Amino acid sequence: MAEKSKAERLLDLVEELKLRPHSVGELARRYGVSPRTVERDLEALALQGYPLERVARGVYRLREAPPALHPVEALALFAAGRLLYHQAPTRQYGSALEKLARMLPEPLRGLLLRSTEGLKERQGDSRTLEMVARALLERRVLAFEYRSGGSKNWRPKELLVYFLEAGRTNLGLYAVGFERTFHRAVLTFKLSRMRHARLLEETYELPQDFDPSAYFRQAWGVVGVREGGVEVRLRFAPEAAWRVLEGDYPGLEVERELPDGSLLARLWAAPFKGGVPWEVLAWVQSFGPRVEVLSPPELRELWLAEARQVLEKATAPVALGG
Repeated sequence: MAEKSKAERLLDLVEELKLRPHSVGELARRYGVSPRTVERDLEALALQGYPLERVARGVYRLREAPPALHPVEALALFAAGRLLYHQAPTRQYGSALEKLARMLPEPLRGLLLRSTEGLKERQGDSRTLEMVARALLERRVLAFEYRSGGSKNWRPKELLVYFLEAGRTNLGLYAVGFERTFHRAVLTFKLSRMRHARLLEETYELPQDFDPSAYFRQAWGVVGVREGGVEVRLRFAPEAAWRVLEGDYPGLEVERELPDGSLLARLWAAPFKGGVPWEVLAWVQSFGPRVEVLSPPELRELWLAEARQVLEKATAPVALGG
């Protein structure tokens, strides 16, 4: 890395030694200076009152007590770090993980750092991430080209970013906001489907009536709705009833339990293409034959059509390539 000034180096050195022990040689390579320069820096930190501790020959750390956390709070931060690692598309997320790790007591701090070392090899597009983050932080209109799932065409968009959401199933990042060029509505856009993102000079204010909790209340993924929604009614077979009764599905209401042990249930979901709640369809299909879609008719017909296609493929002769 490029050589820093002594003041910058000392500040950075403090943060590095708080995180974990470092050897003099490692620090010298990191800052592009001689080992003797690092030793003088360490002496300067000790003279300024920093609790410097030698843990082995030539290896030092700073004794820093992390903030007092309840065990459940510590576990919540650790889980957040793991989710961040799984979701992180680029190695630039590493600094955020390190800052989060500093808040954790041992052994959670060391476990989190060791479990996220693979982040260094990730080579995702950090420019789109930066542009979307700046758009929200600076309240500037974001312009980009977008390709919807399954489409071959890139279309220009201009978005007033209201919120960022991580997908529940794929942990991908999505930008939610008002798309003003064509749809003129609040929509959700996946960052990995954006290209050529840039900031316009125009600024905007976040609308006071946009409530992320309300927007995603009927979402079964990342497609939210500000008003309205589609009522979905389902019948679950007895062998699937226990999963439904566990209550892990937001917004799902059990209407009644039938004599054979099956359940009638309903939920409200955000409509998508053709008025069909596609994200609910994927969840329904995960139950296989242990669920039946009763309504709305559009969703029932789509559910049946896809089931028929699976049956056709299952009964068709298998063509093996030579």
